[in-house]
Amino acid sequence: FSAEDKFLFKVSSSGLFIFKDRLVIVLPEDSPMFDGKMFLKVGTLNDLTLKIIYKGIFHFLEHLKVINTISDELERKINSAMENRYLINLFTLEKSLVYYLNAINSNGVLIEKMKMNAQKIGLLQDEAEFLDDVMIENNQCYRQAEIYSNILAGLMDARVSIVSNNLNVLMKTLNIITILIMVPTFVVSAFSMNVRIPLAEHSNAFYVILGLALLSMAAVYVVYKRKKW
Repeated sequence: FSAEDKFLFKVSSSGLFIFKDRLVIVLPEDSPMFDGKMFLKVGTLNDLTLKIIYKGIFHFLEHLKVINTISDELERKINSAMENRYLINLFTLEKSLVYYLNAINSNGVLIEKMKMNAQKIGLLQDEAEFLDDVMIENNQCYRQAEIYSNILAGLMDARVSIVSNNLNVLMKTLNIITILIMVPTFVVSAFSMNVRIPLAEHSNAFYVILGLALLSMAAVYVVYKRKKW
């Protein structure tokens, strides 16, 4: 991915209305609802409803894996970055996880209500057992999203410090380079003034001055290494 990519994962709501002989599904936009192996064999409308809910949970889990992969890649780029664009992408991911946590929690409330009214809905024994599995998967999905969200939020200050530190290191390096250039420039400039100076009539004045410039640069470099600037 490029640094300009925007990683905002959106959440949308769907409605399932169960009647005696039909199931009405309300979607905000067209999307494939019945793809996958789990829909190859459907027994009842309740079974279909549970599988749709389970598919939604599985969809969240897949997105969480993608978010984790993107987060790891952004962290590697931040280690050497000196700009805020990668941090902005991390903030966007964190915002997406907040929406995910809210959506997964809402699914959990729905599943809990279905379990409490299993007899009223008319769930069979195997459907009730499948509902328990769906509840477990949703809880695990919520905890996983919560962990990712806490990691992103907890380490955000550290990542900001990394970017700031990288910029400070760059400025330090540029200052050292400037000093290394200015010292020999000063030596050469001193012997280039339009006044009478030593070595003006010397036949090897050019090489002597050049040697002094290189010697001054070497001296600054030795001081830099010893002081560990």
